[in-house]
Amino acid sequence: MVARFVNGKNIRGMLHYNENKVAAGEARLLMASGFAGDINQFNLEQKLQRFEHLTMLNTRVKTNAVHITLNFDEQDKLSIEQLQQITMSYMERIGFGDQPYLVYKHHDAAHTHVHIATINIKPDGKRIDTHGIGWKLSEPVRVALEKEFALVRAKGRKNSNTSTIKPANIEKAIYGKIPTKRAITNIVNAVIGTYQFASLAEFNAILQQFNVIADRGAENTLMREKGGLIYSLINDRGEQAGIPIKASAIYNKPTLASLQAAFEKNAEKRKQYKEPLKKAIERVFKQYSIVTKNTFIAELQKQNIHAAFRTNEQGYIYGITYIDHHNKTVFNGNDLGKAYSAKAMLDRFGTTDKLLKPELKIEHKPMLTRKGQSLTQQHKTYLKPPEQTNYLPLAMAKYQPEAAPSAPRKKKKRRSKEKEQNQGLDL
Repeated sequence: MVARFVNGKNIRGMLHYNENKVAAGEARLLMASGFAGDINQFNLEQKLQRFEHLTMLNTRVKTNAVHITLNFDEQDKLSIEQLQQITMSYMERIGFGDQPYLVYKHHDAAHTHVHIATINIKPDGKRIDTHGIGWKLSEPVRVALEKEFALVRAKGRKNSNTSTIKPANIEKAIYGKIPTKRAITNIVNAVIGTYQFASLAEFNAILQQFNVIADRGAENTLMREKGGLIYSLINDRGEQAGIPIKASAIYNKPTLASLQAAFEKNAEKRKQYKEPLKKAIERVFKQYSIVTKNTFIAELQKQNIHAAFRTNEQGYIYGITYIDHHNKTVFNGNDLGKAYSAKAMLDRFGTTDKLLKPELKIEHKPMLTRKGQSLTQQHKTYLKPPEQTNYLPLAMAKYQPEAAPSAPRKKKKRRSKEKEQNQGLDL
């Protein structure tokens, strides 16, 4: 289980985000705590009033909204009752058991996860201190719940080889602003929370995998001068479809300014994944003496890595971005080194594919040593064909016909002793 704890300033935005998911059939209200009456009969404003009643008790606290997500492994098959028990136990142990909160189960990813919306103002007007709550309380509680409910452990497990983000359904774009905004919001927030990228180009390389693009506007436009950013859905041809959405209108406000702050953090976090990515690229070239661009892309895809070549309006390739879906990182080619830039990669490609022949491999079988010693396994030996030889290679020797037998030798006549004695007398 993975728990994420995020503070915010707008509980209304959190509720809108989750309630819109429910309206679209992409989530359901799992449970409510601290609400009197049947929560299913409450509308958005009534739910909001419950939270605002407490926030008004301490108007000096501006960051009063709390958004928590509990993410479970795909192997965890949990019932509604189990999810409710885990959520209640988690909230109680981190000190939010007496706070009003709403729990939503989302269906927009391959793994089970719940979103919890609450506030940090108590009925007496005091604020719950959330500084360092992630490592002080949330992390120990998470580990304890994994043991109690036999959940797949988050710490130490390997990353998933498949992306859990669902591409936006481009057909929804024709229905207007609401479906488009919801689809964009889901994907943008999922990508920001999952992948590590260090530029807008790298961010767009991932978004385009899910039919979304972030646009700063054309050169010399007011939007670009003001540092604006809009998001649009795109079709399979990369063309924008539907109504563009301003970054400031999306939940969590993924504006250019907030993204640039994330770029700096991600640039440091992703460093550990640079060498593994370079090794994955070189593995492809080691398999071929000559490899084409299309085969290179296909071979990387087998390792769950997408190579996105960037082209200009004239169709010329000017850049390359590597998206490692296994380690959830993105690198521009030049960030890996000049050898992995678009120009260097194009120079390494050929017009045909030619696989390298594997070296001859011979394995020694176990042999019984002398003096009654036990069987020992000899190390495997890899041999290259000799440069000069007057005999056939070992691999072909067993296919040669046996040598023809030599002609039988003529029997030598034996001379009798009597004849030898007579010959001696003649001398």
